[in-house]
Amino acid sequence: MRSWTPERIAEAAGARLAAPAPHRHGPSRVTVDSREIAPGDLFVGLPGDTHDGGRFAVQALAAGAWGVLVAPQHAEDARCAPAGVLLAADEPLAALQQLARAWRRALDAKTIAITGSTGKTSTKDILAALLTPHRKTFVSRGNFNTEIGLPLELLAAPEGTEALVLEMAMRGAGQIAELTRIAEPDVGVIVNIGPAHLELLGSIEAIAAAKAELIADLHSAATAVIPANEPLLDPHRRDDIATVTFGPGGDVTLVSQSADGDVAIDAQGERVQLKLDFHQQHLRGNLLAAVAAAHAIGVRPAGEVTVAFSGRRGERVRLRTGVTVIDDCYNANPMSMRAALDDLAATAGKGRRVAVLGDMLELGPEEARFHAEIGAHAAERGVELLVAVGERSRALAEAFDGETQVVGDAAQAAVLVPKLVRAGDTVLVKASRGIGLEAVVKALTADDGAG
Repeated sequence: MRSWTPERIAEAAGARLAAPAPHRHGPSRVTVDSREIAPGDLFVGLPGDTHDGGRFAVQALAAGAWGVLVAPQHAEDARCAPAGVLLAADEPLAALQQLARAWRRALDAKTIAITGSTGKTSTKDILAALLTPHRKTFVSRGNFNTEIGLPLELLAAPEGTEALVLEMAMRGAGQIAELTRIAEPDVGVIVNIGPAHLELLGSIEAIAAAKAELIADLHSAATAVIPANEPLLDPHRRDDIATVTFGPGGDVTLVSQSADGDVAIDAQGERVQLKLDFHQQHLRGNLLAAVAAAHAIGVRPAGEVTVAFSGRRGERVRLRTGVTVIDDCYNANPMSMRAALDDLAATAGKGRRVAVLGDMLELGPEEARFHAEIGAHAAERGVELLVAVGERSRALAEAFDGETQVVGDAAQAAVLVPKLVRAGDTVLVKASRGIGLEAVVKALTADDGAG
């Protein structure tokens, strides 16, 4: 945003300049964390549950911030601070979102938004790999997918960006709609619908409706990319926008695949030939969604595809002891648990299949049934040793027909698991983010001398 003047930024954010601007250029970056301030940053002070970030305006300017965007009283307090642009807004978060939308419009980049119950980050990573050889592409980071993170990522996109790929997360109804209004995507991708956030939303139909807010708020020239044969999304389809389906029976389908990564895809009658560097079967649906989204903005991917997957999402670590650790502990729900166990079954070597599985959160009244189903599925997929972590996972262990260890939390698992694994074992580590099973991965790699 260096090319924008302070006056233009104030107008775009719906804010006012609380004092004459000391310079004519814009900021180099936007942040909401005063601890991260670097010279040239715009600090946005957001009110929170425990403190008001606007109170740190003076410290931000003292650290060299280009300026601050804060509530009027904090802007007034900052008049005595070192020189910087003082932007006052009654609702700093709304101003941040409005500024992000204005920057997205100025970029005029083709924007793709991705949501889903599972696999949205992997789909984003694959799509980035498909687009980058053809367009100047900016991709949102990690979990910057909320009402705060998404506008920060939009504002981080540099001038000249041709394709924007954004992830959208939700915790309840109305949140995807809010993010869609900020990003104004040209393509909306729903990867799948599954029993995540049931505790908050109450039913799978309500989950589908919340995800489908992305479809509802697309502009009339946009494209919706959705799974084929997903009846939960049928009530939310729109006749006035293009809809592309992916998966068996859809508009974008897998024609053939080989063990060495050669994949052929039929994309609405066009043949796509790719050479992939990943082999997990559960990522094939994400690949089809990504190809459909790329086609929707006029990109025709071909040839070798190298994907930089986000951390803790199926990342494999080969230890010197001969143990292979599958670090998939970023998050979990019944769909992603099944996919991870299927991948373990398909890729494990000659040693044992070991699963360290923790609680899946936010599943509501039927959480015991969901955990039990995963325990049964682990047995079906040939898991030989199960370590269940957490109170909810007791139901998972009870349904597992094999050697089982049950521990109360990640700390206990981190002590136990390195003692149980043997050379040649393949160890899957997976749970909801709140369980903290990265402690187990850390313990395994530290015991190996790799961490």
